[in-house]
Parts: sequence; structure tokens; C-alpha cells
Amino acid sequence: MIFLSNGVIVFLFIETLLLILLSVAFINVLTILKSWNFEATTTKQYILEKRSYLVLLIIFFTLSFKIILLPYFAYMIDTLSDVVPGAMCAAGVINANKYGVWLLWLKIFILFLVGIWIILNHYDLKAENYPFFKKKLWLFILIFALIAGESVLDILYLKNISTKSIVSCCSSIYGASGISNPIPFDLHVNELLALFYLLFTLSITTAIYRFKFFSLLSNIAFLYIAYYAVVYFFGTYIYELPTHLCPFCMLQSGYYYIGYFIWGTLFLGTFFGMSVSIIEYLTDIDLSRLFRYSIIFNTTFILICSTYVLLYYIKNGVFL
Repeated sequence: MIFLSNGVIVFLFIETLLLILLSVAFINVLTILKSWNFEATTTKQYILEKRSYLVLLIIFFTLSFKIILLPYFAYMIDTLSDVVPGAMCAAGVINANKYGVWLLWLKIFILFLVGIWIILNHYDLKAENYPFFKKKLWLFILIFALIAGESVLDILYLKNISTKSIVSCCSSIYGASGISNPIPFDLHVNELLALFYLLFTLSITTAIYRFKFFSLLSNIAFLYIAYYAVVYFFGTYIYELPTHLCPFCMLQSGYYYIGYFIWGTLFLGTFFGMSVSIIEYLTDIDLSRLFRYSIIFNTTFILICSTYVLLYYIKNGVFL
């Protein structure tokens, strides 16, 4: 049974503990929002300020832990491939039922909002009068609602993973016969690759010149195209096999866990490229300095992917 797996037990225990802490914070946030008045000098306001400090500490700790929990979730579902018939990696497990893919995308979206909240909280605490206090609490309420929904999806997903029914392996899901992830816009691989490097150049240019809105758009497009470029081109050089198309196998020890660095740098690079415009919409501070992180992580992502292609060519004298 899936729920008896050690990895699942640890995952659900941590998720439950974090949800309890967030629930306590949520109840206190509602109380604080109802009565908060920073200009007041009453005893009630003083008590609220002391309580808010502890609540914000709990929120920061739990949301930061959620960042760590996403890679662990990927690792956990990969280990489940040993007990799920037909699964060779996390690809088969995540597609084992209708909840898996939606759950994964929800976790990524929550992670994006968590990053926004952490940055907003950082700049709010640096200011003297907490100018973004209510905004970050309302954002937390949204995040909490999504995390509560995520917890329900966690149970539904894990509960409906069968250890008797055969699931599709990554070769059939992403391979030539798979239809779940076709290359968008009917692009050939060479065209996909050209668009990939073009969008990377555009994302770097918009970051250098601090075109905030265009950086948002270019990084959204780059994230979308980069996913397919990794699956249908760069991943084949990681596996050194042109028919091996999978975004999950590279997370395994046989490939030195390079997938965590590839997907991690892509997420961070595009996150910082997109978040500047979003956070500045919520605040009145200049966050252009964050563009440097977008440049660093997107460039690191490109270098990792391109290095695999270059090393393969040096070793074999041909491209796949």
C-alpha cells in the first residue's frame, strides 16, 4: 500500500505539521487584519504587533520549508516507481491517476507565490511603518487556501495510486508515440532550439535594460519553451540516447541528480524575471536589483544544458 511507504509517511507527516502551523497562523492573521491600526497607540495595538511578529515568524518558517518540500516530493514519487507496476521513474507515478499532474502544477504555482510573499515580507520588515503589512497578510490567506487545497489533492493523488494496475513508462508518455507532451506550435527540434536561445537572449536583454513588463512576458515564454527544449533536446544528451525523452529521469542518482539543478535554476531564473513586475505592482519600491538574479540563474541553466551537448560532441564527434 502506498501510504505505508517510508517516503510517503515522512512526506505526509511534514505536510500535516506544516498545515497545522499555517492554520494557527491563519486564525491569528484574521484577528490581526480585523483590528490592525498601525497609527494607534493603544494597548490592543501593542499586543497585536507583538502577536504579529510571532505569526510572521511561523509563516516565514513554514513557507520556507514548503520550498524544500517540493524537491522532496519529486524524490518521493521517484522512489514509488519501484512499487508501481510499469513505472520506470516519477513520470509514470505522476501520471498514475488524474490528480498527479494537477497536483504538481499546483505545487509549483504555490512555490511561486511563496517566493513573492518572502520578498514582500523582507521589504516590509525593512521599512519603519510596515507599508505592505496588510498586503502580505492577504497574500498569505490566498497561499493558505491553495495549500489547504493542495493537502486534499495530496491525499486524493496518493490514495488513487494503484500498486496492481500497470501505468505508462516515460518512453510511452514522452516518446515518439506519446501524445501528452507534443512540441508546441508543431515546431521541429531545430526550430524549438532556435526559439529557446532567442527567448533566453530576450530575457537577458530585458533584464539588463530593466524592461519590467517585457521581462515578465519573455520569462513566461522562456519557461514554457525551455521545458520542451529540455525534454525533446537537451535531455537526450544527458541520457546520451536520442529516444529517451523524459523530464524526470534526470532527477535520479544515475544522472547525478542533475535534474534538480536544471529545473531549479530554470525556476529561479524565470521567477526573478517575472516577480519584479508583479511585486512592484503591489508596492512602490524599485526592485530592479532582482534582475541580476534572473540573469545569473537563467545563464546557469543555459550553461548546464549547453555543456551536456558540447561534451557529447567532444566525446563522440557527432550530435545526436
